[in-house]
Amino acid sequence: MTDKKGKTQLSAMAKREERWAWLFIAAPFVGFLCFMAYPIIFAIIVSLSRWTGINSLWGNIVGFRNYIEIFQDAKFWKSMGTTIIYMIGIPVGMILGVTIAMGLNRKIPGRRVLTTMYYVPVVSSLVAVSILWAWVFNFDYGLLNSIIKFLTGMHGPNWLGDEVMVKVAMIIFMVWKGLGSSIILYLAGLQNIPRDYYEAAEIDGAGSWDKFANITWPLLSPVTFYILITSLIGGFQVFVEVQVMASNGGKNYSAATVVFYLYEKAFKNGQLGYGSAIAVILAIIIFIITAINFHGQNKWVKTID
Repeated sequence: MTDKKGKTQLSAMAKREERWAWLFIAAPFVGFLCFMAYPIIFAIIVSLSRWTGINSLWGNIVGFRNYIEIFQDAKFWKSMGTTIIYMIGIPVGMILGVTIAMGLNRKIPGRRVLTTMYYVPVVSSLVAVSILWAWVFNFDYGLLNSIIKFLTGMHGPNWLGDEVMVKVAMIIFMVWKGLGSSIILYLAGLQNIPRDYYEAAEIDGAGSWDKFANITWPLLSPVTFYILITSLIGGFQVFVEVQVMASNGGKNYSAATVVFYLYEKAFKNGQLGYGSAIAVILAIIIFIITAINFHGQNKWVKTID
């Protein structure tokens, strides 16, 4: 419908539909402003202050002093280094995930039961399984040391009390916790690869390794890329495992991650400004690493045409 000037006029029903459309668009936008944009902006402002949550925020603005102190803070660098060491578990989890997924992709009895068993840790309470694994790694009566003593006659290491072994224990736990997710994703990727590719390769005389190297692994690269990105982001956010299994950060702070250090500074010591500065730095690091991965994905991520 048009008016005398040739402009389109909406009917009453169309106007009502347009209002509802704007309402549905506004809901997620308002949610983004309230729960994403505002907290981010507020955290940046707090990071420029000595705010404790009790004193005045605007009366304690100190500029970039928190950031300067963080870069001179030995504990921050130690916790950041430990966080990066824990990420050794990411490639380990990927290798185990694709290996087990390839086994589950075959027609074997109990495949669904096995898949469910592998996925149970992913949906289990992180606090509950952390308590369970703290018992497994217990030096005196833990399950792991009991097995070692039974097999070798020697007492196992102090998993959670040694500066090196606590990192090994954490990596083992993190790989176990995230393995089910990797298996499910890789299994879905394997089932999406057309069987024709393998049949054509077999006609050309390709062996098992050739098929894996030239078909399976390249076509699983989108799944690998997704797992890599999400694992890196999650790896920088490790907190609960350390809080439960090494509540004091481990011997000489050897188990503490950067988020654990952030928590101690912000909520135990009341230095919300300092903690917010650590959060901002961590967010920038995650953004840069994610951007680099997305920029370089065209060089190795393949898709099925």
